[in-house]
Amino acid sequence: MKIHQFDAVIVGAGGAGLMAALYASKGGANVAVVSKLYPTRSHTGTAQGGIGAALGNKIGDDPNEDKPIYHAFDTVKGGDYLADQNAAKVLAEEAVDSVIELEHMGLPFDRTSEGRISQRRFGGHTLNFGEKLAYRACHAADRTGHMILQTLYQQCIKNNVRFFDEFHVVDVLMNQGVCVGSTAIDLATGEFHVFHAKATLFATGGWGRCWSVTSNAVSLTGDGAAVVMRRGVPMQDMEFYQFHPTGIFKLGILITEGVRGEGGVLINRHGERFMEKYAPKVKDLASRDVVSRAIYMELRNGNGIKGKDYVHLDIRPETVNRYLAEAGESKRIDRDYVEKKLPDILDFCRTYLGVDPVKEPMPIQPTAHYAMGGIPTNVDAEVVTDENWTILPGMYAAGEVACVSCHGANRLGTNSLVDLVVFGRRGGKAIANFVKTAPMTPLPANPTRQIEAEFDRLRRSNGKTKAYVIRDAMQKTMMENVGVFREEKAMQQAIDDLRELRERYVRDLVIDDRGSKFNTDILEAWELGCLLDLAEVTAISAINRKESRGAHSREDYKKRDDEHLLVHTLAYRECDEPYYSGTPDYRLNMDKKVDLSLALEDERFKPKERVY
Repeated sequence: MKIHQFDAVIVGAGGAGLMAALYASKGGANVAVVSKLYPTRSHTGTAQGGIGAALGNKIGDDPNEDKPIYHAFDTVKGGDYLADQNAAKVLAEEAVDSVIELEHMGLPFDRTSEGRISQRRFGGHTLNFGEKLAYRACHAADRTGHMILQTLYQQCIKNNVRFFDEFHVVDVLMNQGVCVGSTAIDLATGEFHVFHAKATLFATGGWGRCWSVTSNAVSLTGDGAAVVMRRGVPMQDMEFYQFHPTGIFKLGILITEGVRGEGGVLINRHGERFMEKYAPKVKDLASRDVVSRAIYMELRNGNGIKGKDYVHLDIRPETVNRYLAEAGESKRIDRDYVEKKLPDILDFCRTYLGVDPVKEPMPIQPTAHYAMGGIPTNVDAEVVTDENWTILPGMYAAGEVACVSCHGANRLGTNSLVDLVVFGRRGGKAIANFVKTAPMTPLPANPTRQIEAEFDRLRRSNGKTKAYVIRDAMQKTMMENVGVFREEKAMQQAIDDLRELRERYVRDLVIDDRGSKFNTDILEAWELGCLLDLAEVTAISAINRKESRGAHSREDYKKRDDEHLLVHTLAYRECDEPYYSGTPDYRLNMDKKVDLSLALEDERFKPKERVY
């Protein structure tokens, strides 16, 4: 066991982690970033379409008089009124400075003819409280996340942040009611390293690999959320998991909402632009939960292309220009425009599908995409442990792994990148202030005892079932039973299946590689344990919420219940040991009320029916 000591340790090197590391280091803290990937391979790099900010830049002849309050309104409405409104306000107001700051750091945004940052339309983003569609998504072609990641990594290097690449964090350390660090495995050697710190921030991303069709990379297995949950921290709002409407058929690879922002339309087998039926006002640019459900309704009604489980997304210039003309808009596009604005999307489709989107429509289906739930935090990224907002000293979280609940029950497109930079920055500032006066709480005795015992158990596993078999079964039951549409019998089936899979994981797992160096076999098994925990708490939280809201759409409870369920779900994992010596149970608390501070100031923020 090797021990490293820093003022602050950031777990995860995506946009939130790098922004937090940058600001903590700017504030004078000695900072390390620990990541199981090389930083520029982090999943932030896959974000395509844009980062939302109410800059109000004029687009051609179309005035775009945007304001942060409009952005906050769209965020609250899009989140089906489960968003904490104080967090939505912070998100919208600080988005403007954050985007301008990224530009000053060197991020190469696309430009308007006047030289301003170019902005495109995105689903659910409007002007003047829903009056018309807004141009709010600031973009660098369709590689916006990649550009953010590269820019922030360069800034961290410039600011002497220390990086531990390919160190996989597998435990969080607590002592005297304080978070005192984390434990990681050096992938190259298999050795355990302890990172002792005054402050630890988790920015480890999501867990889309719980489902079989997902836009998430194979690395997104929820490790950070799982290790924190095993140490007594609740998970908040885990029932809300977003399915992005447009993933490549069967593969799940994301087709950015920016395609529809540039004029692309969804088409069924009859050649109909079917979103006109479901969202007559904004059509294809309704919020993601609305569009995903509309696609599934079309498939249920037999309107899939060639009778299969997909519809078409059409960005062919002749199609787009016809609909633009019908809408009375002056904008027109051509092949060169599409090639310039969406180069990666065209490359994905040509490579993986053999489809050229400027000549043929793209086959798409909804894909598991984003966790609205996660580790509960306040707006300064401090982790909270109960409905009274009790802060856990020394622990922070930001990005997708966190639930500051600015997204509520359904995240709007572009707001994930806003979340990363806004709350990563706030977390970094809070950490810099905290470590100036906080003592270095000592490590617990024998800090790696439990996690080493768990890896020894995995290494000695000598059953008959390989990890991928259990993982495939988990993904299948989650896709079938805890997907876009849900009902109690199916979700109970998922819970039963997951508990049976847990038993197989404990009793019948087999590990072929008993070595230490770059042992991907044992780490794949470890990640599977994290996924099983998160899948189960998702299903249990979902079966407990007896309403439909945002991404949680129940067939047996079709209406939203603001009278009783305008609250957050806190799910606690209860077990004598943090790992698999016993069967965990989950205790749910639904006493944490949604913040409605904006609704107290403005009637338009009060919960009401969402109309698109």
